[in-house]
Amino acid sequence: MHSSMNNGAYDSHQLLSKVATNNGHGEDVEYFDGWKAYDNDPYHSSNNPNGVIQMGLAENQLTFDLVKEWMLKNPQASICTPEGIDKFMEIAVFQDYHGLPEFRSAVAKFMGKARGDKVTFDPKRIVMSGGATGANETILFCLANKGEDAFLVPSPYYPAFNRDLGWRTGVKLIPITCESWNGFKITEQALISAYEDALQNNVRVKGIIVTNPSNPLGTVQDKDTLKMLVNFVNDKRIHLVCDEIYAATVFSLPRYTSVAEIVTDMPHVNLDLIHIVYSLSKDMGMPGFRVGIVYSYNDRVVTTARRMSSFGLVSSQTQHMLAAMLSDDEFVTRFLDTSRERLSRRHQHFTGGLSQVGIECLKSNAGLFVWMDLRHLLEEATTEGELKLWRVIINDVKINVSPGSSFHCSEPGWFRVCYANMDDETVDVALQRIRTFVRRDKRETKPKTSLKKRKEQMQLGRLSFNNRRIDESSLMSPHNLLSPHSPIPQSPLVKART
Repeated sequence: MHSSMNNGAYDSHQLLSKVATNNGHGEDVEYFDGWKAYDNDPYHSSNNPNGVIQMGLAENQLTFDLVKEWMLKNPQASICTPEGIDKFMEIAVFQDYHGLPEFRSAVAKFMGKARGDKVTFDPKRIVMSGGATGANETILFCLANKGEDAFLVPSPYYPAFNRDLGWRTGVKLIPITCESWNGFKITEQALISAYEDALQNNVRVKGIIVTNPSNPLGTVQDKDTLKMLVNFVNDKRIHLVCDEIYAATVFSLPRYTSVAEIVTDMPHVNLDLIHIVYSLSKDMGMPGFRVGIVYSYNDRVVTTARRMSSFGLVSSQTQHMLAAMLSDDEFVTRFLDTSRERLSRRHQHFTGGLSQVGIECLKSNAGLFVWMDLRHLLEEATTEGELKLWRVIINDVKINVSPGSSFHCSEPGWFRVCYANMDDETVDVALQRIRTFVRRDKRETKPKTSLKKRKEQMQLGRLSFNNRRIDESSLMSPHNLLSPHSPIPQSPLVKART
């Protein structure tokens, strides 16, 4: 018996499906290359002090002490403790894809708390999924047809959206280009332009998906922008999906506004077009629990998504434990307040450290990251210039940050840097490395190009990036990439959504 991998007589593209052999998983982009650099040489304060520091992973590790404290005080929440063992069989055999009623009620209540109790959520509309990745894919399966439809996405946007929203669904993603002159806010002009360009190219737009708060910007959508989006989808009879997985990470003004709050004041809107994706990966710092939520005002979507949830349910053991934790009002209030306070302190410390060496970030008040502006350090204002600088940061500075081109940013020189997935000491090591690099760069850099020349390079950079984008129709083209179920370890794409 011979393996097809060792026998040249067999063509893997004929033996395997298109999904198994295409490049839709996106492992060939720089965003994930940085993860691989970290995996190959991970920083450790004592075992590997010269290793790569992981600042490309949007995890919230600042509040685990509170969770641990609650677990020790409430051992009955786990069916694997003497205090909770009596519930073991009941929970172990539960497999209803509606989920435990107490879990859905607790999640709905927590979603309201995370949004400042400005809006309430109906537990009957809570649909489980395997993390926000599964929830986003599920909602796209419900709303769009494979190979026919597209969704508009404000750029810069989360790099793995191409995988989450398009790999298996076959849905195309079309950027709504946002720019730095107004803080990368969505403008109606940019939205209309993207929509009309799609129609001119005979692409049917089925909706808009927007992250609020934004990944990678760390900003919140204001009420006027949300109302503009809601009115637009209502007029065009297309869908609006709001990815709100960072809702509880807002640590300063302006306050957070959910689309659920907006539509309560817009009685003319067709609620069948409004959908929310949520998870506990960011707000609670629990990506490994794979708790994703689809919340839709459309009854048919709720029914269909719930049927689909059989492919990615949250384990009954996890539901049971979280139902108890999220029902504890005193704990939830303390957790949310402490999380915001710690995120604010970390954000101020990190951005303050960067500003000491002349590095500024987009003004932000949410998320687990900053949108760092290194345009002044580019040798040339092009995508190639950005990636050259990024390779220096990865290989020489030994920090994994994510280049803006991976987020489909139209302007070279922006980088996402995560700051909540490490302890204070590691943050300080990272800041020191950045300071050392910038000071060295200032000594070694040749005289800067003229303002006119830099403007010309910026325009070339936009053109370079636009030409570099992968044609959405090529998402299903065959390439020799492994299945996501490959047993090969250390693939960064198998990890939790970031």
